[in-house]
Amino acid sequence: MRSSKNEPGRRSPAKLGARRLRAYQLLLAVALLVLWHLATSPTLLPPIYFDDPNKAAFFFGEPLEAAVRIWQWFASGTIYRHLWVTLIETLLAFTIGTVSGVLVGIWLALAPTASAIFDPYIKAANAMPRVILAPVFFVWFGLGIASKVALGVTLVFFIVFFNVYQGVREVSPVVLSSARMLGASPRQLLRFVYLPSAMSWVFASLHNSVGLAFVGAVVGEYLGSSEGVGYLIQQAEGVFDINTVVAGIIVLTAFALALDGIVSLVERRLMVWQPRSGDTERL
Repeated sequence: MRSSKNEPGRRSPAKLGARRLRAYQLLLAVALLVLWHLATSPTLLPPIYFDDPNKAAFFFGEPLEAAVRIWQWFASGTIYRHLWVTLIETLLAFTIGTVSGVLVGIWLALAPTASAIFDPYIKAANAMPRVILAPVFFVWFGLGIASKVALGVTLVFFIVFFNVYQGVREVSPVVLSSARMLGASPRQLLRFVYLPSAMSWVFASLHNSVGLAFVGAVVGEYLGSSEGVGYLIQQAEGVFDINTVVAGIIVLTAFALALDGIVSLVERRLMVWQPRSGDTERL
């Protein structure tokens, strides 16, 4: 009779599947880089889209040249100050926007009268393109970190707010009635019923919120700043240095993925009580 547990030395199907998926993702990235290199190298392919093969490299950049720019940035250390500024702006916008979104979302979800009063104003503010607020923030807070943080907060707040609001409003009435019958106070209801219900919605929004806080910081730097990765991209674009622009985009993308990975790690640590889809299917 076979044991239900995995035998020593054997890899579980889940691990094999995850490794195979990572291998496919890596192969896709390599294929895209090779295609990019072939398409922008004037000596490797005949002109297809442009009559002059050199135009492809001018418009789309060259992956090897972009890699050289990234290496020079990190080897010389010039990128670290700009990355630090962008990181501080992103973390401040993410933290302030998330905390305020959670607090306001819980408050309005538990206060129907206040929710009805503020509803049209919240919808109007959410419908407003927040990028147009950047010049206003520059006037209010200057060209320093504060204006970039303010722009990022406006992007993060509404994502978190609507998810928390929906999560609290969708608490099961049966659970609420049972908790009240057991004598739960309003504070206990908030701690043991409303907050756990909203937590899954909060973490679902945090992955988008990290990216939006990052976007707010970079866009603010791009529009007006003297430091930050967005500033480096803006300076390179001003002199039509497409390879440096692409290098900045690659650095920002890797930076954003690292922040999203940290959010995923925190989510796994704090949401251990939540059953996963595979676990619920086996029940």
